[in-house]
Amino acid sequence: MDKIDVIAASTFYPPVIEALSAAYAVHHLYRATDRAAFLAPLKNTVRGIATFQGKVDAALMAALPRLEIIASMSIGLDHIDLEAAKARGIPVTNTPDVLTDDVADLAIGLMIAVARRLIVADRYARAGEWLNGPMPLQTKLGGATLGVLGMGRIGQAIARRAMAMGMTVVYHNPRPKPDLSYRYYPDLAGMAADIDYLVVACPGGAATRHMVNARVIEALGPKGTVINIARGSVIDQAALVMALAERRLAGAGLDVLENEPNVPEALTRLDSVVLTPHVGSATHATRQAMGQLMLDNLAAQFAGNKLLTPAF
Repeated sequence: MDKIDVIAASTFYPPVIEALSAAYAVHHLYRATDRAAFLAPLKNTVRGIATFQGKVDAALMAALPRLEIIASMSIGLDHIDLEAAKARGIPVTNTPDVLTDDVADLAIGLMIAVARRLIVADRYARAGEWLNGPMPLQTKLGGATLGVLGMGRIGQAIARRAMAMGMTVVYHNPRPKPDLSYRYYPDLAGMAADIDYLVVACPGGAATRHMVNARVIEALGPKGTVINIARGSVIDQAALVMALAERRLAGAGLDVLENEPNVPEALTRLDSVVLTPHVGSATHATRQAMGQLMLDNLAAQFAGNKLLTPAF
C-alpha cells in the first residue's frame, strides 16, 4: 500500500521525523530552494502538512488542492494562516497541555534568575570575584505580586507555582474566569501599575501584537520586571529595550523575541536581562509528547476519525 504524501514544513525533533517518515511519504519543504518547482509534482498527491515553526501560508495551501489537514507540533499557531485554512475547510491541529508544565517551569526559572541575578552570580563565582567580597543583595520573590497576561493553561500553571512561592497573583485576560479566585484586571496598564512582575503567557498573532507597549512598561516602572515565554510579538521590543537601558524597568527574562533568532545587541549588554533561545518546551520528554500528538492527529484525519486537538 502506498504511503500518504505529507509535507514537512520545518525540521523536527529527530525521533518525531523518524516516526513521521516511517508512516508517510515525507517531502521536506524547508530544504527546497525553489518552492514552486518543489510543489509542482506534489500538487495532486499531498494530503497533509506537518509543521513545528515552519510558515504555512495561503499560497502554500492554494498549491495543494488535496490538502486535508495542517498538523502543528506547537501550541501557538501564529505561523499558520488560520483564516485561509478556515476558508478552505482545512482542519488545523496543535499540541496543547503536553507542554504546559515545561513552559510554566521556565517562566518561574526566568523570574528567579532575574530577581536573584543568577547569571551574574555564576560569572561572579567563576571569575574569582567572590574572593573580593560578597555580591550585592538582590530581590525576594515571596510577598511580591505577579500579574499574568493570559490566564490559559500555561498562565494558570504559572500562577499555581507562584502561589506556592508565596507570591500574590492577579491577571489580565480577554474576559474574567469565574472559576478562578485571583483578582482580575480589565485594563492591562492598570494591572501593571499594581504588580512587581508581569509574565506574558497569551497567544501571539495580530490580536495581541505589542499589547505590552510603552504605556504598560511605564506603568510597571523602575521596580517592575517582564517575563515573556509566549511570543516576542506581544511586546513592543523597542520600547522594552529603551526602558531597560534607561533603567525605567528593573529587568526582563525573555525566552522569545520579536525577530528571533536575532537578539538586539543592547539586550546582550544588560545584566538585568536573562535570555534563553525559545526553549520553553525544549525537553526530550515534552518534544516527544508534542510530536506524538501531532502524529496522532494526522493518523486520525487519514483514518476518518475525530481529531484529538483541533484548533477550531
